[in-house]
Amino acid sequence: MLTLRRSHERGQADHGWLQSRHSFSFANYHDPRYMGWGNLRVINEDRVAPGMGFGTHGHRDMEIISYVLSGELAHQDSMGHVKTIPPGDVQRMSAGTGVMHSEFNHSDSQTTHFLQIWLLPSRAGIAPGYEQASISDADKRGRLLLIAAPAGEGGAVSMHADARIYAGLFDGDEETRLAIDPARKAYVHVVRGSVEANGQALQAGDALLLSGEAQVTLARGEDAEVLVFDLAP
Repeated sequence: MLTLRRSHERGQADHGWLQSRHSFSFANYHDPRYMGWGNLRVINEDRVAPGMGFGTHGHRDMEIISYVLSGELAHQDSMGHVKTIPPGDVQRMSAGTGVMHSEFNHSDSQTTHFLQIWLLPSRAGIAPGYEQASISDADKRGRLLLIAAPAGEGGAVSMHADARIYAGLFDGDEETRLAIDPARKAYVHVVRGSVEANGQALQAGDALLLSGEAQVTLARGEDAEVLVFDLAP
């Protein structure tokens, strides 16, 4: 089964300094049809104004992935990490038994555009953790590169969740196929550009939810960047 989720159908929040689009119910946006997909709970597309950010706040029992598209995101947490996340990096923070952190855009001129992704962990009460890795465009060109997976499978960032996240860049004749266990779920999110996924034409911000399907097929991209999630049912 294929379900299309168009960009304009997402929840929206305008906080002045923060413009956010919610793929699933989050904060003041609630849609009982979109409470998550498998163990994927949140995809927020955030744009943070220069000099602004999220003050110190807490999380627990969640795997949190940040994927920066443009600008930079400064991160500081109660584990002692003080990091900058540039475009091309993937960051994973395991909230586990509890962690406090802040995220800021310290630029005085450039907006930070990033995806904030939450996945439910395989078990509650793990120790908090942090990991960050740089991924080149060349490694994602014309293929789906595994960027986050359980136990750091395939050299990816390690997650404590029964899920795998792939990233790819597609343009022109570039295409790929990813086998999926039909008993699991999959989610295709177009970060930018346009692409055809399993025969469905998708634009930036669009998503395709898959259930009972044996593969994800991506083709006919136009300057496309795509994330694909292989998820627990």
